[in-house]
Amino acid sequence: MTRSSPPGDDAKRAAVQVRTYLSSLPPNSRRALRQLREAVGAAAPGVTEGFGYGILAFRLDGQALVYCAGWKQHTSLYPLTAAMRRTGAAALKDYETSKGTIRFPITKPVPSALVRRLVKARIAELRSQGKV
Repeated sequence: MTRSSPPGDDAKRAAVQVRTYLSSLPPNSRRALRQLREAVGAAAPGVTEGFGYGILAFRLDGQALVYCAGWKQHTSLYPLTAAMRRTGAAALKDYETSKGTIRFPITKPVPSALVRRLVKARIAELRSQGKV
């Protein structure tokens, strides 16, 4: 029989994983990822931050919302769904996208307004599917 950890233990473990992940990033990537995290949080009040697939994971009402990662040259937001693409179509032309990912170069400020629009589109998409 497998015992599940109390919810507080999961939250503590996730917080440690997030801190460890962030500390592993170069300072410029960490700074850009902080901007991306803030934009996600502003778009989705009540979102919880955790860790999944080796990167930052954001959940809303227990459902995976988006993931964020920091890299040497860019930060990434996942998934970039069809609904999100439609919402940000004009602005997305300014950024590299690939296989459900949008990449923001760390040499420029994270486009917070665009990120908020994309995250809100993701929330609407999940709500339409009855997931949040």
